[in-house]
Parts: sequence; C-alpha cells; structure tokens
Amino acid sequence: MTVAEERIDRLQQLARTAAADDEHDRAREYVRLARRIAERNRLELPRSFTRATCDRCDAYLRPGDNARVRLRDGHVVITCSCGHHSRYPYE
Repeated sequence: MTVAEERIDRLQQLARTAAADDEHDRAREYVRLARRIAERNRLELPRSFTRATCDRCDAYLRPGDNARVRLRDGHVVITCSCGHHSRYPYE
C-alpha cells in the first residue's frame, strides 16, 4: 500500500468521524483533500469512499442525517441533502 493510499484511508476515517460529530464542513474538507490526493497520484478512490460521498457538494453521506436511501427496481438511489442523486445496481 502506497503512502497516498494510506493517506486516503485515513482521510476517509476522519471524514466519517467528523460527519458523526455533526462537523459537516470539516468532513467536506477531508473528502476534497482525499480526492485531490487521488488525482495527483493517479489513483482510483475505493468504492466504499465514492459511494459514501456526494459528487456535487463533497459531503460525507450519512443515511438519515444528510442522505436518503431508497431501493428502486434493481438499484439503490442515494439522494444527498443538496439534491444530487447517485444510483448503484444491486442483485
């Protein structure tokens, strides 16, 4: 595991705890920093990270707090509080 991957994992943990403590601005900064590190090092973000963040506002999503999760015809629809929808298939 490279230093950049370790840093991204650590930032994901920090974003999760910040969002749990209702510090959404701090969590958003951690998400933005992790995305910049991935871009700079040409890394792909882990699936758990991309599905837990909003692509539009960079918020760390917590169902029931700032995100709504619904199941529709073979896919999961996650709606952020900013109004952005993300859809993921499931079986």
